[in-house]
Amino acid sequence: MDSYSLLYSSSHRTGLLSGFQRLRSQRKMCDVVLEAGGVSFPCHRALLASSSDYFWALFGENTVERLAGSISLPVLTPEGLDAILDFLYSGWLSISASKLPFVLEAARYLQVETALSICEQFMTDGLNTDNCCCYANLAERHGLVNALEAANQTIAMEMKGLLQKSRVDLLALNIQSLMAVLDADEIPGVMEVELIKLTLDWLGENGPLPLLKSNLLLSRLRFGLVAPSDLINLSRSHKAMATPLIRSQLTRALEYHRLGSAQPITQSRQSTLRASPNRVLLVGGGASADWPEQQVLAFDPISRKFSSPSCVLPLRLRNSCVCSVGGFLFVIGGEEVKEGDENEKKPVTVTTSQVWRYDPRFDCWEQVASMLERRAQFACCVVEDVIYSIGGRHSRPDSNTYASVASVEFYDMIAGAWRRGVTLLRPLHGHAAAMLDNNIYVSGGLPGSQGSIHGSNHGANWDENREISREVLSWDLKARVWEKRASMSIARFSHRLATAHGYIYALLGMYEPFCDIERYDSQSDHWTRLKPLHTGSFNYGMASMASGNLLVFGGRRWSDGQEVIMKSVLEYDTKKDHWREICQLPRPLTGTECTLLPLPD
Repeated sequence: MDSYSLLYSSSHRTGLLSGFQRLRSQRKMCDVVLEAGGVSFPCHRALLASSSDYFWALFGENTVERLAGSISLPVLTPEGLDAILDFLYSGWLSISASKLPFVLEAARYLQVETALSICEQFMTDGLNTDNCCCYANLAERHGLVNALEAANQTIAMEMKGLLQKSRVDLLALNIQSLMAVLDADEIPGVMEVELIKLTLDWLGENGPLPLLKSNLLLSRLRFGLVAPSDLINLSRSHKAMATPLIRSQLTRALEYHRLGSAQPITQSRQSTLRASPNRVLLVGGGASADWPEQQVLAFDPISRKFSSPSCVLPLRLRNSCVCSVGGFLFVIGGEEVKEGDENEKKPVTVTTSQVWRYDPRFDCWEQVASMLERRAQFACCVVEDVIYSIGGRHSRPDSNTYASVASVEFYDMIAGAWRRGVTLLRPLHGHAAAMLDNNIYVSGGLPGSQGSIHGSNHGANWDENREISREVLSWDLKARVWEKRASMSIARFSHRLATAHGYIYALLGMYEPFCDIERYDSQSDHWTRLKPLHTGSFNYGMASMASGNLLVFGGRRWSDGQEVIMKSVLEYDTKKDHWREICQLPRPLTGTECTLLPLPD
C-alpha cells in the first residue's frame, strides 16, 4: 500500500477570500443583491451561506428567498452591513466608536458570532470614562456578557467623575447596569447619599417602573451609610421610597444609627463602606519617639502609595494599641504625651485608660467606655469581634515608677462596657499577642510588678534586675484558662506577633542582638527559625495582609552609635520566607500602630 502525506497551505485559504473579494469589487459572478438603507451590495450566495447562520437558513431549500435576486434588510444600516460584508470577504473588521452600534446590530442580526467577539474585545479594551455608559448599554442590548461586566466595573470605579461630567449618560443607563453598579463593593470617592439621589433621578427619567423592579433597584442602596437627617429627607423625596420594603430598610438604617457602642458587631451590607478592605492604617507615631504625631496615614498595598485621611488622633499617644472591628477603628490606652510646663524640658507622659472609636463612614471620633485599668505597652487582640486588652503597665502618679499588671479585660460592645477576664499567670508588659484558631497567644515581654522609669529612648522602662521572657502562653476561649506553650528560641520585648497561613510569626523587638524571626506551629507546639532581616529594627508598625504577607513600616535602629528613624516599608513573604523593601514612607516614622480598615477615598 502506497504511503501518502497530507499537507496544508494557509496561502490557499487567504487567496480564496482574496479572490471572492476581487470578484465582489468587480461585481462579477454575484448571484444575490443585499439592500440596506437604499444602498445595494452585490454578493455571492455561497460565501454568505458558509459564513453566517442567518444566510444559511435564508438560502435553505424551503425558503422563498433561496432563489431571490435581491433581498432587503431594512433593520440594518449601510455602514453596518458594509462592515460585516467586508469581514466575511476578507477576515478584517473595520470598527470605530461611531460605527460600533451599526456593526454590532449587523453582526447580531446576521449571526456572525466571530464579528461579535471582535466587537466585544474592542469595547473591553477601549473602556474609559467617556464611553463606559454607552458601551454598557450596547453590551446589554446585544448580550455581550464580558463587555457588560467590564463596563459596569468601569462605571463603578469612575462614578465620581461621571456624576460631575456625565450625569446625563448615567440617567440613560440600562437598569441591569445600574443595579450591578449599586451592587459594587467599591465606588471610590462617592458618598452613598449621592448614589441615592442618582437612583431617584434615574427613576424620574425612566419611570414609572413596576413595583418589583423599583424595589430591586432601591434595595441595593446602603441606607446605613447615610446620616439620619438625610435619610428622613430622602424618604420624602420620591414615591418609590414609600413602598413597604424600602420603608422597612430605612427603619432598619435609623435603628442602626441608634445602636451606639453595638454598631461594630451589628454590621450588614447596608452599613458596609464601598471601599477596599485591605487599606493599611498607620495610627500615630512620628519622627521622634518622645513626641508622637496625631496624623494618620493610609497605605494602599496595590498601588503602594500613601495618603493622609482627614481623621486626626484626638490625643498624642504612644505605646497604645489599635484594632478594627466591623469597619470601626479603636485606639486603646497608651501614654498621653503632653507638653511640659516652663520647668519641664521634656514632654510629660501619663498612662491612660481612654478608648477612642473612629467611624470612617462619617469621619468622626467618639470616646467610648474607658478600660478598667490604665495600660501602656500592653497587647490587644480581637477574637470573634471581642477586643481583649492583656497585661501592660502604668505609671504611678505620685512617683517616678511604673507598675506592671497581670489583668485581662474585654470590651462588651452590646453593653458598651469593659469586663474582667482571666488574669495572666504573672504581671507582664512589652509582650505581644496574636489570635490563632480562636486561641489567644501571648509571647515574651518583661515580667514583674514595678520598676523605675528611665529617660533614654532605647532603654525606657528597662529593669536590669529582671530578664526578658521567652515564654509563650495561650488562652482557650472555651476552657478559659492560660496554659504554657513551647517557648520562643529568643527572648523578646516590644516585638510583634502575626498570624498567617495557620502559623504565628514572631518578629523583632528591642534589645535583640540578632535579626532572627521565628514561626510557631500550634499542632506540633514547636518554633522554627526563619530567614533573618539584613538590618534589625524596633518600634515599627506591622500589618498582616489577607494574602498572608507581612508589612513592616519604619521603626528605629542603631547606626554608628546613634539612633536612626527609618522610612522603609518591608514586605515579608511568609510562603517563600523572603524579605524585600517595596517602597518608602513619606517621612521617617517610629512608634506607629497598624490595622486594616476600609476607608472612603
